[in-house]
This record gives sequence, structure tokens and C-alpha cells, in this order.
Amino acid sequence: MPQFPGMNPYLEGYLFQDLHSALASRIRALLTPLLRPRYAARLEVSTVQDTSSSEELGILYPEVEVVKTSDSARFTQEPTAVFTPATLTLPPPITLRIPTVEVREVTGNRLVTCIEILSYANKRQLGFEQYQQKRDRLIRLGVHLVEIDLIRRGRRAIAESLLPKSHYCISVTRAGDRIDVWALNMQEPLPTIPIPLLPPDADVPLDLSQAIHQVYEEADYDLTIDYSRQPPPPPLSDAEQRWLKTILG
Repeated sequence: MPQFPGMNPYLEGYLFQDLHSALASRIRALLTPLLRPRYAARLEVSTVQDTSSSEELGILYPEVEVVKTSDSARFTQEPTAVFTPATLTLPPPITLRIPTVEVREVTGNRLVTCIEILSYANKRQLGFEQYQQKRDRLIRLGVHLVEIDLIRRGRRAIAESLLPKSHYCISVTRAGDRIDVWALNMQEPLPTIPIPLLPPDADVPLDLSQAIHQVYEEADYDLTIDYSRQPPPPPLSDAEQRWLKTILG
């Protein structure tokens, strides 16, 4: 597999669901020895309905039929003109299982920090509004919120007017109003970020670069990815295309 310094843009298609689950499990494994004995990392799985547009279904969820043509249904406007309509199949809602890493205080099971890896469903249409409600609720409850956005498409959880333009975005919102943000491009390695805990306990480090490279090694994504094709949308700029060629050799 080509050695990308950070996020591999080819994984932003239908393989992202697998990456999402594997990365959540890897983050928990890396944090667990750092959190003992006062805290524990737990995986919480929720379900979300994704109503992707029809042109994206084949990219995000393969083998979903979108359009078919019916030869049996015909409408005649003029005696000499026969029209064969296209029968459109509305994309059915896709139910996604979204894993979240929760850091909880062992005594009392108190939720201290929530680590969200954003999915496509979180970044568009109804799912975006639902996710914003969730993040607002967590912040009001005084929970630290870590958001890892490794998808170039869709809306950012934080207002984009406040952020520099970038491919990816990682943020740590501490209980209160302080937000630390890492705006990253695909040419850059992922950072080591702080995972805040309860005072007086110090932050623990999460090496995202280590986490994602370990997932790459375990998953054998190169058996599935066709690197002769372009990555999933959005299209790359000319400069990004030239950089990509150096990575792919």
C-alpha cells in the first residue's frame, strides 16, 4: 500500500465505514493503558439514518440500485412519437452504525470525554442537524468533546467561517468555551492531540498518526483499492494531483 503521511483519500468512499469502526477500536486500545485506573475507554454504538443523494450512493454504499428504465410503461404524446420514461427509484435510507469512544470515570460511570469520528451521515442534510444537537447537548453537560473529521466532503461541525480551508479538521472542545483546532491537508501527518480528563488529572496524548497507520497495516485495504483511478470526490486540484503521483509512484 502507498505510504500516505496522514489520511488516505482513497478511503473516503465505501471503505470509510470499515475505517471508522477500526479506528474507533484502535483509539480505545491506545488510550486504555493511559487512562487506568481512574478512567476507562468504552465504545458506544448509535444508529443513524443516512439519506444520501442518488449520485453518491454508488460511492458510499456499493450495490445499491438507483435508476432503471421500464420498457413496459409508455406514454404517447403524438401518434408518431413514443417515449420511454425512466423509472426513478428513490434512495432508501441507509441505517449506519456509528461508533463513538467514550472516556468514563470508573466510579459512577460518569461521561468525561466523548471522541467522535465524523461519518458522512453527520455532515449533511438531516444527519448534520441531529449531530449538532448532540454536540450542543454534550457541551452543555460539561463533557469534553473531541471531533475527528477525516472526510473532505460535507459540512464541518464547527462553522467553516472560523476555520482555515483544509481537507480535514480535528478539534478538542474542553468543558467551557475553549476549542483547539487542527486544520490539516492530506499531505500532512495527523497530529498527537490531548484528551482532557477531570481536574486535577492531566491530559493524556492520543497519537492519531500511529492509530491510523496501525489500522492501515491491519486492514489490507490495498487488496480492495484501485489506485489507478481517482480518489472519491471532491476532485483534487492540479497541485494535489501532482503530489498524489509522487505518493503512488
